[in-house]
Amino acid sequence: MRIGVLTGGGDCPGLNAVIRAVTRKGIEAHGWEIVGFRNGWQGPLEGKSKPIGLDQVEDILTRGGTILGSSRTNPYKVDGGVEKIRAVLADQGIDALIAIGGEDTLGVAKKLTDDGIGVVGVPKTIDNDLGATDYTFGFDTAVHIATESIDRLRTTAESHHRALVCEVMGRHAGWIALHSGLAGGANVILVPERPFSVEKVVEWVERRFEREYAPIIVVAEGAVPEGGDEVLTSGEKDAFGHVRLGGVGTWLAEEIAQRTGKESRAVVLGHTQRGGTPTAYDRVLATRFGLHAVDAVAAGDFGVMVALRGTDIVRVKLSEATAELKTVPLERYQEAEVFFG
Repeated sequence: MRIGVLTGGGDCPGLNAVIRAVTRKGIEAHGWEIVGFRNGWQGPLEGKSKPIGLDQVEDILTRGGTILGSSRTNPYKVDGGVEKIRAVLADQGIDALIAIGGEDTLGVAKKLTDDGIGVVGVPKTIDNDLGATDYTFGFDTAVHIATESIDRLRTTAESHHRALVCEVMGRHAGWIALHSGLAGGANVILVPERPFSVEKVVEWVERRFEREYAPIIVVAEGAVPEGGDEVLTSGEKDAFGHVRLGGVGTWLAEEIAQRTGKESRAVVLGHTQRGGTPTAYDRVLATRFGLHAVDAVAAGDFGVMVALRGTDIVRVKLSEATAELKTVPLERYQEAEVFFG
């Protein structure tokens, strides 16, 4: 058998660990040929691929990013896209695909399965917003990076008696903000799931200053003030209809400074959360996902995604995994509010 592998959407630490696991088990346990498609769905659309052998995955476990490249290509936005993919797979003798990605990549995988192409999904996203899995790989690393950044911001904030706003990723789900904010001891955490009151944020900030400590505010890029809108970096949309968010941290820092008279600064972590070597947890989780994806292909069980449930890896339907985003429940956010201010 010849098995294709691709990585789509935003990159994150752990992608190479999946590629390594798929390649090693596919070759050593089944004698398969592994073919890597370049740049997400662009690879099977345009026939861009390369063989992957044991030598190519020997030293990639600790590397961030993806040796295959990635993109936000949507074949369903390309004229004849599905037929082009079908023709490329037939021409290259590909028997099945393993697609590693988030909601957009796996949404395409689900549609392709419906159109008769055998695909197995692996859940990847630093936002941890994919349904049907407790955790996605990449999330733990992103939280670790954000938490370390908050720890560093605290010392400089205390030195200069400033309020510091740390903007983290999270378009529609505030998992990174919630987990890193709690781990870093933030005084305010703002998530997209719950519009925030600027007046309440200012109250928490002033309470912190009254105790002669510098406040730290963690805000997800998709968080919105009550009665307001998301702050956009650009109004342009990608192939999946997403606009670029960013800037709420700077906007909020300016509001805090104007309303309190205190110096306030904003730090946008941005793509630092995606880069660098994966944590041990993400390396192990990504490896287990890759091994179980091979098992699904070997069993001919297509249209599924491997998922983490408790400590077990199970298979779930791609339709279940992509039905809706997994967002922060209100009760989880309310648990954290006791630490605000």
